[in-house]
Amino acid sequence: MSNEFLRHSLNINRRTFLSSASIGIGSLALGSLLVPDLFSGKSDDEEALPFGVTHFAPKAKRVIYLFQSGAPSQLELFDYKPLLHKMQGQELPASVRNGQRLTGMTASQKSFPLIPSFTEFHQHGKNGTWLGELLPFTSKIVDDICIIRSMHTEAINHDPAVSFFQTGNQQPGRPSMGSWLSYGLGSENKNLPAFCVLLSRGKGDIQPLASRNWGNGFLDSIHQGVHLQSGHDPVLYLQNPPGTDKESRGKMLEHIASLNRLQEEEFGDPEISARIAQYEMAYRMQTSVPDVMNFSDEPESSFKLYGADSLQPGTFAANCLLARRLSERGVRFIQLYHMGWDAHSDLPERTRFFTKNVDQASAALIQDLKNRGMLDETLVIWGGEFGRTNYCQGTFTAGNYGRDHHPRCFSIWMAGGGVKPGIVYGETDELGYNIVKDPVHVHDFQATVLNLFGYDHEKLIFKHQGRRYRLTDVSGHVIKGILA
Repeated sequence: MSNEFLRHSLNINRRTFLSSASIGIGSLALGSLLVPDLFSGKSDDEEALPFGVTHFAPKAKRVIYLFQSGAPSQLELFDYKPLLHKMQGQELPASVRNGQRLTGMTASQKSFPLIPSFTEFHQHGKNGTWLGELLPFTSKIVDDICIIRSMHTEAINHDPAVSFFQTGNQQPGRPSMGSWLSYGLGSENKNLPAFCVLLSRGKGDIQPLASRNWGNGFLDSIHQGVHLQSGHDPVLYLQNPPGTDKESRGKMLEHIASLNRLQEEEFGDPEISARIAQYEMAYRMQTSVPDVMNFSDEPESSFKLYGADSLQPGTFAANCLLARRLSERGVRFIQLYHMGWDAHSDLPERTRFFTKNVDQASAALIQDLKNRGMLDETLVIWGGEFGRTNYCQGTFTAGNYGRDHHPRCFSIWMAGGGVKPGIVYGETDELGYNIVKDPVHVHDFQATVLNLFGYDHEKLIFKHQGRRYRLTDVSGHVIKGILA
């Protein structure tokens, strides 16, 4: 008997041992002493649900999350503060700042002069909602969206702040929100992943995004986000290599699957099942992905609605149109990242550029879903990882100044999928520095998203290395005031 054979034979885990070993009265007694619930008929988690079953009736079936990476300035877009005009150049009162944490970029500043928005604000919709003039298309759908002006977070720098929003933790390694929903619900289309990711870029210095933000963490790898790229190969290594046809590729995958099933039977490793499922999904995606990314069947009215950029693959507008096509085909979670909002300088120029990039397509997505009767079951989210300060970073120069990171208060909006339309939730102080009404923490936001999908955020859990994990970690409350 070879050493390799011995090593393989001894490679045994707990599940294999319990399934193959004969259990006598003595071992039953020992097991009941060591693990009291081992033979009680209970699972590791009393709250565990069968795959695809929710805690209560869901209002949403899918998510399209338009993440504005780099943090848009709420003071230019959603949170009108006329007092800043009267106090322009004056020092931020110490009683308002109250010794709150600053980034390393402004902590050494000797003064914090207040600066107003460089844009004008106007009222729109039935409730007279104030919006910055750089959002002319969003102003037309303001009665369909819920603006939350009282978001707040602990994270003060981009990478941990993005991770916090996407995974519920500032440290890497946790499953993303899309992975949690894939774990709970799966996909409505067996030929497409439950979780798809689309990226677009602005210009200038751009904060990088790590793929862990759409990673599966400790969940099975079948739940990770699949990045769909623009260009000839939407998913890398998906197509058959030269000289290999679809039939021979299928036979090869069948043989690999049979070998993997032998391993699964012997070792009981759930990751083997996930790998089999990934191979099978990749094979089916060879047809389904090119089909969904082919816009030739879209009417001219679609490109007119989303704007001229929608004809250019990889732009934010094209990705919004693609997101609608993916949602039509049953993809549960579609994550769009638009990178480049960071504005430590040249705030007026950058904000004008980026709002022009995203305003029309964001509003078009809401109109398109509404026209197709899909908005009621599709949750659309728009927002970044934190906000921007009401004071100037560095020295103020007209036309060339910036705002630093501000986690204490910022704005996002949500629409469809069980969210109350046409309202503004939460309020900040007159200087736009602190929240004075209805604060919404990141975990509150995540708890609410899960609630809209029929899940109690405290019960959608996964046991890993002896601990029960959830998206909202150990906190979070559902924002009942925004539920329809």
